[in-house]
Amino acid sequence: MEQEREALVSLVDHCRLQTQSFKKAGFFVFDNKPTSWYAFFMTNEQASANLVTVPVRTRLLDAAVLVIREKGYCGTSVDDLCAAAGVTKGAFFHHFKSKEELAVAAADYWTVNANALFSGAPFQQLGTARERVLGYIDFRAEIIRGTAAQFTCLAGTMAQETFQTSPTIRDACYASISGHAVTLERDIADALPGHHIDKAGSARSLALHTQAVLQGAFILAKAKNDPAIAIDSIAHLRRYFEFLFNPQTSQGE
Repeated sequence: MEQEREALVSLVDHCRLQTQSFKKAGFFVFDNKPTSWYAFFMTNEQASANLVTVPVRTRLLDAAVLVIREKGYCGTSVDDLCAAAGVTKGAFFHHFKSKEELAVAAADYWTVNANALFSGAPFQQLGTARERVLGYIDFRAEIIRGTAAQFTCLAGTMAQETFQTSPTIRDACYASISGHAVTLERDIADALPGHHIDKAGSARSLALHTQAVLQGAFILAKAKNDPAIAIDSIAHLRRYFEFLFNPQTSQGE
């Protein structure tokens, strides 16, 4: 378990360095749906080029991210994915043996691109661990725009549908969600007051708790067809962390 955690931390660091290196080279992070979490690294010329220049496998992964969040895993067919990617079925099966195999790959793809997006977000430049954790929560609220399909999580969407029918997809989804939580652990541990006996254990559990709140907020937003309820849940999450980081001040307010 500890080796898996170290691997996830290494992946996050790699994403952060990758984002920085692209920026230094004159690239920018191009996101064709601002609230969709995943990004493409392109030059200005590449961004305006026809999608045919994008590798077929990448186009299929992008299609999975978009279409599955719109229709759900079970409601998405191979034909839907091929149409969204602009490829033939033959091309699909050249790269993936099945829709399930694509879904597993899409969960990994989602993780890498989401971590790259968050590692380059403005809150990362804040001066203290406390500010960065609260900034992360604020950022999560800021990117809730558009339809539920645009701001909700691919891994959470697929996990709800496949937790019994496809253990392979389920495990890939948990790895994605828990892997993102790992990116918060260090700052949460540093921000906790000194009297916490087990900061590492508390930080690990709290990081996963942020994802539990977010995933629940996404479900409520879908059920009510209203993003405001998700934003309210995130606001409650922020107040909870403010209390944890400074309980005496919070009690006195």
